[in-house]
Amino acid sequence: MRRREFIVLIAGTAVWPLASRAQPQSKIPRIGIIDDAPIWEHFRRSLRDRGHVEGQTIAFEYRTAQGEPARLADAAADLARLPVDVIATFGTPASRAAKAATTTIPIVAISIGDPVRAGLVASLARPGGNVTGNTILGPDLSPKRLQLLKEVIPFVARVAFLWNPDNASNVAILEELQAAVFKLDMKLISVPVRSLADFDSALPDMVQQHPDAMLMTNDPFQQIHIARIIEFLAKNATARVCRTCFDAALHMCTRFCREPSRRIFPWSSP
Repeated sequence: MRRREFIVLIAGTAVWPLASRAQPQSKIPRIGIIDDAPIWEHFRRSLRDRGHVEGQTIAFEYRTAQGEPARLADAAADLARLPVDVIATFGTPASRAAKAATTTIPIVAISIGDPVRAGLVASLARPGGNVTGNTILGPDLSPKRLQLLKEVIPFVARVAFLWNPDNASNVAILEELQAAVFKLDMKLISVPVRSLADFDSALPDMVQQHPDAMLMTNDPFQQIHIARIIEFLAKNATARVCRTCFDAALHMCTRFCREPSRRIFPWSSP
């Protein structure tokens, strides 16, 4: 099969091809999912729209990690040992854990900030390996989001950025934001949170620095605890929240990634 050498841009997402397809199988294909969450319902619904019924033409295997690095590695390794036919991941940390767990099982990575910087693929046009999926171009668009925030709220001068040091895409976004704030005459307040314990000190410390606004990413660990973050901000109304990835965009990411997973499996329309 000739590899497709292209990048498809849809609603701010880029999709890179998989180097090769899995071999035909007679059994029901199984998809492994790490940290099942509401966002995966879009993925499942998209497959149902194409006629694939759970338990009949497709099966899911779920493992829980709560976005924690050590547990992500265990969850990915467990799925690889089963094995499943494909592992579907959301966000950079889970995708890197899956890549570390297997070099043979296809991985469909959804909503990746920068797959090249994260070490998931060699390049978008020629990824190599066993990883396919889409990217939200997070680091490249971050300065634009900061500029948009300034245009919408002109008085903004101090912006807090809630990020996860264990997420390679978040690290890249931080670097881009640090370069952009000088041009916009703004100050960036770094708020690193990689564990539950970090929330207890990071958020109060952020408030003490009096930010005018706060930027967030779609980091899976922090999104799992989004209710806690919003509750804190509501009680300490010192910042306006600007999430860098909206639910509508994530919906499109997960729906679009049904196609890579369908191409990996030897499925035909019922």
